[in-house]
Amino acid sequence: MLGTMTTGNWNMSFVDKEPKPKSPRPRDARRAVALDVKLRRPGEGWFSSRIVNLSRTGFCIDSFVTLGLGWPIWIMFPGFEGRRATVMWVRGHQAGCRFDVPLYEAVLDHILRQS
Repeated sequence: MLGTMTTGNWNMSFVDKEPKPKSPRPRDARRAVALDVKLRRPGEGWFSSRIVNLSRTGFCIDSFVTLGLGWPIWIMFPGFEGRRATVMWVRGHQAGCRFDVPLYEAVLDHILRQS
């Protein structure tokens, strides 16, 4: 908010800056993996891809499927149902994604043992 305050003979302008909102969930430490998964964009079939790092809250994926910032996707780990995630960044064929619902620690441990 921009404002002006008058004190005696002085006019002072000020800007009331609101702090940036914090991420609703902090990013967990990622663990390096090489895990083959299935990836699906809305309205399409499943594509083979590979996760290169993983945490309870997200992952980095290598894929030749085009992904865009903010896109919803589904990721299927071997032996599990598809899980929804959101694309947070894209660089070439890599994308960082955040799970809509974080993985349970036991599920993460099981997936990491498979990699």
